[in-house]
Amino acid sequence: MIKSELVQKIAEQNPHLYQRDVEHIVNSILDEIIDALARGDRVELRGFGAFSVKNRPARQGRNPRTGSKVEVTEKYVPFFKTGKEMRERLNDA
Repeated sequence: MIKSELVQKIAEQNPHLYQRDVEHIVNSILDEIIDALARGDRVELRGFGAFSVKNRPARQGRNPRTGSKVEVTEKYVPFFKTGKEMRERLNDA
C-alpha cells in the first residue's frame, strides 16, 4: 500500500471528510514522525510499533569491484520495531 492508497482508504471509511483533508492529516502525521526522528526522539504507536533512529558508526569498507578500501562515514538510519498486537495479527493470519 502506498500513501495515496492509504488516503483513499481512509477517505472511503470517513465519507464526512474531504479527501484533501484526509491527505493533509496523513501528511501531518508523517511529518511529525519524521521531525521527531530528526530530533533523535523515539515515536511509539501502541499496537503498531515504534520508530527510532540507530547510529551506524564510521567504518572502513571495501569496493566489491576493485577490492580497495573505502571510508564509510557515520550515518543515522531509521529503525522500526513492530508492536505486539501487529505481530500477533500477522502470525494469526
